[in-house]
Amino acid sequence: MTAQHIDLERADLLSDEAVADPYPLLAALREHDPVHWSTKYRSWFVTRYDDVAAALRDDRFSSDRITPYRRAKLEGPDADPRVRAAFEVLEGWMVFKDQPDHKRLRRLLSRAFTPRAVTEMTSSVEVIASELLDGIVARGTGTVDLIGDFAYPLTASVIADMLGVPREDREQFKDWSDQITGLVFGGMGDATRHAVGAEGMAELTAYLGDLVRAHEREPADDLISAMISARDARDALSHDEVIATGVLLLFAGHETTTNLIGSGILALLQHPEQRRLLDARPELVGGAVEEALRFDGPAKTVARVMGDDVELRGRVLRRGERVFLCPSSANRDPEVFDDPDTLDITREKSGQLGFGIGMHYCLGAPLARLEASIAIPQAFARLPGLRLDDEPLHWHPVLLSRGMQRFPAQFSL
Repeated sequence: MTAQHIDLERADLLSDEAVADPYPLLAALREHDPVHWSTKYRSWFVTRYDDVAAALRDDRFSSDRITPYRRAKLEGPDADPRVRAAFEVLEGWMVFKDQPDHKRLRRLLSRAFTPRAVTEMTSSVEVIASELLDGIVARGTGTVDLIGDFAYPLTASVIADMLGVPREDREQFKDWSDQITGLVFGGMGDATRHAVGAEGMAELTAYLGDLVRAHEREPADDLISAMISARDARDALSHDEVIATGVLLLFAGHETTTNLIGSGILALLQHPEQRRLLDARPELVGGAVEEALRFDGPAKTVARVMGDDVELRGRVLRRGERVFLCPSSANRDPEVFDDPDTLDITREKSGQLGFGIGMHYCLGAPLARLEASIAIPQAFARLPGLRLDDEPLHWHPVLLSRGMQRFPAQFSL
């Protein structure tokens, strides 16, 4: 699929071609219809950098997309109570809050994600990555799924350790996270996503509820206990808020970073000259992570609901309408980035929007950067001759995120 041969009237980010490679479609929208109305999804898609950045800072583009949906679709007598309960948990997530609720939750949680707190985790992340790679090499097969064998267990273990959750339960977290992905990230082509997501949410919430109650009785030196005791002169987190935030952290704490590590390794495998440059100059790892976020980052779109009418490039976005802001397109806008479709780990100008901007800037961004900056070089160092497998890559067919379901690769024994 090339930008020159795209029918914008039928533009669909969930087509097989766009799931595999969304960038030609996004480029066509950015150039010819940067504020695009999709009849199929009954939503606007905004694709230029300046517009996406401005909207992310604009309170009229509301983050509270869960409450209107629940009230409109899940309050009637025919609504599935399990689906309603799942959306009630999502309503408690900080990422779906506007001011003042967002500021309140962020203030109470921010102490756990300070640069100092994240820096102190460096050795722990290094040890976990090394142990996982030891296991991969010890199998002696020369094959690896870089998502299932490495990126996911690394990020899941890190957030599990932070929360005080048994690391051995991470496979359960993976199953539950996969189930609720359709609720959070918009797998709109899947008619079963709400029922499946509700089941996963119910099990994960019950699991964390038991864990929170245990921590209320016997506090520990971990994030769950920190959330229970998080308070200042004005406020504290409620019991239900601790559970909802725990669900958010378990999900978001590994999902985005897993995808970043996978896409970062893939980009370097597809651009061997950049991989050789990183091998020769390991001090460029920070720039390599930033470029991975820009070039093919995990945030494909960000959903908002219009809180008021807004005119944008001659279009009127009406109150109540849904909008998908597209960081993945903004990060390749040639008006902002030179040669944007080229991977360049020495790129001086960053400004990528992969972690957002403004009040909703990702709270876990420092941790994600740390994990990726350790995982990507370690994978190449410990798996000599790392290369793509012949098996095609399979990407998650969702609107909001970009990540691989599996990442088969080979290396030399």
